[in-house]
Amino acid sequence: YFEHFPGIWRHGDFIKITETGGVNVYGRSDATLNRGGVRIGTAEIYGPVEALPEVEDSLVVERRVAATSEVVLFVVLASGQMLTEDLIQNIRRVVREQESPRHVPDKILQITDVPRTISGKKVELAVARILNGQPVTNREVLANPNSLNQFEVIARNWT
Repeated sequence: YFEHFPGIWRHGDFIKITETGGVNVYGRSDATLNRGGVRIGTAEIYGPVEALPEVEDSLVVERRVAATSEVVLFVVLASGQMLTEDLIQNIRRVVREQESPRHVPDKILQITDVPRTISGKKVELAVARILNGQPVTNREVLANPNSLNQFEVIARNWT
């Protein structure tokens, strides 16, 4: 933890300190997606997506599809917003412009709640496990374990 900045603790989470002194935890800086052999940090996608006024929160995971995978972005929208085709295209445009075409998610779906640990970190791995047909065995570490139910429904109904 002290190797990156000598004498300074570097934990590995991307955060933003708000104007009111709160902290938004965007996730592990080493959480990565493998997009066609290119490693992408999930926080690279969260930044531009969550800067949009229509988006309150988001979660991005990788879902295996045959011999490859797809990047799936889940969004919690601000009150009164709907996930329209225009908003989906705007999210894709913003991610492409602020990051790269490789960062653009394959699918964008609306959810009601992002699963988080008790300390507030996004829980990407549990969602990826659900979408990839694997069990999640450590729900007790979640502040909101029922948030995983929506992903189980999505996984069952995936086409």
